Amino acid sequence: MSEEFVQRVIECIAKTQHIDAAKITIDSTFEELGIDSLDGINILFALESEFDINLPDDAAKQVRGVRDLAEGLEKLIAANAAPAN
Repeated sequence: MSEEFVQRVIECIAKTQHIDAAKITIDSTFEELGIDSLDGINILFALESEFDINLPDDAAKQVRGVRDLAEGLEKLIAANAAPAN
């Protein structure tokens, strides 16, 4: 996953949560950042808008940190970009 992609995810989290992006790393957990489940929903909405995708609710429940979120997003974007047979 590219640094640019990770930075877009971090910036989206920072903007949504009013956190300094410099305090967020790929290894930050939502618990460390003070992000609860309601905050997580707001972040997902922001990411859906940022990347123009729809995130499944069940997948979102398993996300516990920035790395989980970025990896899940990357997989979803790749799946959506794959040509249909």
